[in-house]
Amino acid sequence: MEIKINTDELEWEEGRVKNFFGKELLNMDNGTFKLVKVAPHSGYPEHLHPDKTEFIYVLKGFPEFTIGADKYSAQPNEFYIFPADVKHAILNHSDDECVLMVGGIKK
Repeated sequence: MEIKINTDELEWEEGRVKNFFGKELLNMDNGTFKLVKVAPHSGYPEHLHPDKTEFIYVLKGFPEFTIGADKYSAQPNEFYIFPADVKHAILNHSDDECVLMVGGIKK
């Protein structure tokens, strides 16, 4: 495991969902942590994780998060928790990209 990572040296890699790009920082059996860039007018469809809680810290942009039946208009420096077994989605309605710190902890 690396102790220090310079994120400027990592390439953005497009994930399974179009227009969502990541820089993986930590990938362990019990959890993950990465930077995620969301292109303008893009969305990650509603889904859930039965085995992990996810969390997001907004670095840049104004994404919309759906967590269960609730919608949140997020802004920089806010932190959100996506509990295990709760449906959630991410939308970027703006003309600018969003940058998020995204992590997950397995049960």
